[in-house]
Amino acid sequence: MNAHDRDLSGKPAELAVLHYGDGEFVVLKPGRHVVCAVSGVKIPLQALRYWSPALQEAYAGPAEAYARWKETSS
Repeated sequence: MNAHDRDLSGKPAELAVLHYGDGEFVVLKPGRHVVCAVSGVKIPLQALRYWSPALQEAYAGPAEAYARWKETSS
């Protein structure tokens, strides 16, 4: 564990808060994972590959990203 794995109370930090940009994201609040906006699955930060800068949402995989794109582009 390192300093980013715990919050100020000493409890393990779980949910990270990110700002999603084009091709990169910025960690606003450290944590271990984010939650997929479509499926609700926890996504470890090191596995995060799909997100929407416009919607500021993370997706577990390409199927979830495509499903959200279809929902919002109609």
